[in-house]
Amino acid sequence: MPPFGFLHMRAWASLFGQLLRSPRAVCIREVHFHSQFAEAMLTSQLKPQQEKSNFIIKTPKGTRDLSPQQMVVREKILDMVVGCFKRHGAKRLDTPAFELKEMLTEKYGEDSGLIYDLKDQGGELLSLRYDLTVPFARYLAMNKVKKMKRYHVGKVWRRESPTIVQGRYREFCQCDFDIAGQFDPMIPDAECLKIMCEILSGLQLGDFIIKVNDRRILDGMFAVCGVPESKFHAICSSIDKLDKISWKDVRHEMVAKKGLAPEVADRIGDYVQCHGGVSLIEQMFQDPRLSQNKQALDGLGDLKLLFEYLTLFGIAEKISFDLSLARGLDYYTGVIYEAVLLQTPTQAQESFNVGSVAAGGRYDKLVGMFDPKGHKVPCVGLSIGVERIFSIVEQRMKTFGQKIRTTETQVFVATPQKNFLHERLKLIAELWDAGIKAELLYKNNPKLLTQLHYCEDMGIPLVVIIGEQEMKEGIIKLRSVASREEVAIKRENLVAEIQKRLSES
Repeated sequence: MPPFGFLHMRAWASLFGQLLRSPRAVCIREVHFHSQFAEAMLTSQLKPQQEKSNFIIKTPKGTRDLSPQQMVVREKILDMVVGCFKRHGAKRLDTPAFELKEMLTEKYGEDSGLIYDLKDQGGELLSLRYDLTVPFARYLAMNKVKKMKRYHVGKVWRRESPTIVQGRYREFCQCDFDIAGQFDPMIPDAECLKIMCEILSGLQLGDFIIKVNDRRILDGMFAVCGVPESKFHAICSSIDKLDKISWKDVRHEMVAKKGLAPEVADRIGDYVQCHGGVSLIEQMFQDPRLSQNKQALDGLGDLKLLFEYLTLFGIAEKISFDLSLARGLDYYTGVIYEAVLLQTPTQAQESFNVGSVAAGGRYDKLVGMFDPKGHKVPCVGLSIGVERIFSIVEQRMKTFGQKIRTTETQVFVATPQKNFLHERLKLIAELWDAGIKAELLYKNNPKLLTQLHYCEDMGIPLVVIIGEQEMKEGIIKLRSVASREEVAIKRENLVAEIQKRLSES
């Protein structure tokens, strides 16, 4: 586009030409038009500058950048989680960040409104994936896979109001583990709960409890309490909020917003306040109303078997049968579970309440929803709430003032003298070729004190120093940053000595 000055001159040159050719033919209206044109051009040139001055640099709401320090903590958490998944024999899988919109609709119940839809750009209606479970089910159906144990680490997106202080975001990472296939009851389910215990114990987040329930018990409970079948999913979604709001508020929502009769809500209230272990399962078997419902009895039978396996795994004391647990997603069909941290009074004061840190359950019909012939592949799985766990770890590190190393550099190549860049470059290349993580300063003649301070700041354990004297004697000085002790080593023995020290540390 021509600059303003050029357009401005052209406009007035045109006007001046008309005045010369026919002075009387040019009316005041034309002069006014050209004045407006010049003014408009000036405005158009100034507008981008004005807009730029009002521009705020920020990340989109519900997202965040992760600093190098944060990434170190995050990677340690992910390594621990993935290590556990691999220990249990899972294979890694990845799926696209977006799916066909029709693949995601009607899979999440009331939460379907939180799916991010994308603008149609290639003849397909697409949405960002809401979780990693539905894409996994689509993969199984599309590839006709009948049996698989997989894990998946990836980002998902939810169009909800974010609460970043509690580790809730619109874009976040999920770590999923799932077992697909027809197996004997409750064996895969028990392994999923064992994995959750191993991860939460390994991360040392403090004491925790895993609540378990069964969607069949919930549906049976709704039926015997008098909930119309058409309202099962809606009422289940309300019950799912009991970990965030009081029973009084949940009851109000069910009655005032979802049209449930008050006496029916009260009957539900009698059940959802019950929690315990195997003894509660036995108690529910004897319940005069629940014991009359086949769905509920099937669910109770599987839970009893599940607790038997959990006892053999040595984790039964970490599991609580909780009738208030609902897991609002529509695709769950059987056992469901959710892990929450048990706060100490100190943690409560420090706002460590982030809700559940892991959850999952059985979804035996989801794969069949994608299969043209409706062939079902039973599945059970779990998801680790990495963002919430990261939020807890991050807060604790701030509280205790822990310092984090952001690099893994093992050796720094330094010199106390000028004109030794070439020798430093040859030396560091030798270390890199030996697989040693090494650094140097990108200066021809850095000061030795600057180089040593850099090592201390970055937590680099070893420094190799080369100068004129070392060159003459065919040696290299190896310095321990922590103790500041130096030893002279023959140049040809340097790599072996560094590798020996690193293996001992």
